[in-house]
Amino acid sequence: MPRSKRRLIASVIILAFLVFWIWGASTLGTQLATAPKWMTLIFFVVAGIGWAVPLKPVFTWMNSGPEEPND
Repeated sequence: MPRSKRRLIASVIILAFLVFWIWGASTLGTQLATAPKWMTLIFFVVAGIGWAVPLKPVFTWMNSGPEEPND
């Protein structure tokens, strides 16, 4: 599969994942409204950085394979 096609597929996967990740983080974040501020801070730091961990295989797959020739 050409790299350009893998990048297109990966972009759709990443976009769909991030929509659900943001929805989940904001939904859980509203549940923390009465929690201490430090707990809310830790949650949003983890949620803000944690999205990249499950997407690492997608990034690796997207950039794998032979280079496409430049015309």
